[in-house]
Amino acid sequence: MRPAPANPADPADPAEPLWPHRSLDLAALRRRGVRPVPFRQFVLKVHSRCNLACSYCYIYTGPDESWRDRPVRVPARTVRHTARRIAEHVATHRLRRIRIELHGGEPLLAGPGPVVAYARAVRAAVPAHCEVTASVQTNGTLLTERTLDRLAAAGIRVGLSLDGGSARLAHRRLDHAGRPSWPAASRAARLLAARPDQYAGILCTLDLTTDPDEVYHSLTALGPPHIDFLLPHAHWAAPPPGLAALPEPGRHPRPTPYGDWLARAFDLWWNADRMRTGVRLFSAVVALLLGAPSTAESVGLSPMAAVVVDTDGAVEQVDSLKTAYAGAPATGLDVFAHSFDEALEHPGIAARQLGTEGLAADCAACPVLRVCGGGNYAHRYVPVSGFLHPSVYCADLERLIRHIAGRLEAVLAAPRSGGAKSPGVTGF
Repeated sequence: MRPAPANPADPADPAEPLWPHRSLDLAALRRRGVRPVPFRQFVLKVHSRCNLACSYCYIYTGPDESWRDRPVRVPARTVRHTARRIAEHVATHRLRRIRIELHGGEPLLAGPGPVVAYARAVRAAVPAHCEVTASVQTNGTLLTERTLDRLAAAGIRVGLSLDGGSARLAHRRLDHAGRPSWPAASRAARLLAARPDQYAGILCTLDLTTDPDEVYHSLTALGPPHIDFLLPHAHWAAPPPGLAALPEPGRHPRPTPYGDWLARAFDLWWNADRMRTGVRLFSAVVALLLGAPSTAESVGLSPMAAVVVDTDGAVEQVDSLKTAYAGAPATGLDVFAHSFDEALEHPGIAARQLGTEGLAADCAACPVLRVCGGGNYAHRYVPVSGFLHPSVYCADLERLIRHIAGRLEAVLAAPRSGGAKSPGVTGF
């Protein structure tokens, strides 16, 4: 049974939106036998500040300012307790493999030492049967050969956050004095290109003012094994750049500039580079269209299995929720007094593990539901009523999915060597 939709007219504390905080009956779910999915991805904050002042940063310019009151560096006590809680979770659920992602702010602001220490603490704490994959996400400005050597020795891969592979495309990524970050970031990209086993890939937030051809080709020229194209974090009360005038939440016709941008980038990848450079969003959509499960947070219906631990030990939901309202990622839990199993019972985390039951009625009736999955959870937010709405990028996602489905269908429909046609795309 689908949870009752929130009533937007109902008064509520803005820090507790109606959905899911007040509308989701967790006790009823558990009585029905709906069990939580254990966490397998742990985002561990190493540093709460950043040496850049990117114009679109949702952490330092958004409504949630909790970073101001948190330790600048993660204390050793927090590292120890976090490692023990992760080990406890791994043992309880007999997990064979987990991922830890060392984040900030800029996690390398205090050098590689704290990053390495955190990864080692987790690996030392978890049972021997559990494989721990570790990576650090950095803006690259502080990356050196020596730092990479230390990270490599600790088995930590490195991901870069870039807007493109040129000084012009990096114009939004400046330091606090207004100086460009590109000279240092481009050096980091060159260093990582020479270490393919250590290179985790590039995260790139879309900018509609850029040309997808230029962005795509400049990024692939940096030699990453993977690229993640991210939609700018936005929601119905804070629309994305270039989409200032939006209809009410729902499946209404509107322009699809982000879908158009991504469709063009997909064609570049599909026609030339898909066997050389991975693009997580595109690969995930193709896999979903072929009936495989989701591997990305932004699409598909697979249960969300990621959790964040901030520098003060607070157990939080994913950072993208900081764009919604002050305190949106909070669970009220911390690693000193609570287990990760307790976090699985938080309404915001439980709601993201419900599949179709956790989606708006408009989404349930959508023909691309199984692929879209409602889009990024943070992009569904409407003040007071909460997250039981379609994504603010609903039309863009449908545009991209249908475009990819068309390209895929053309390949699958072509006769094979034996004269038979391949099966069609799932759901189309």
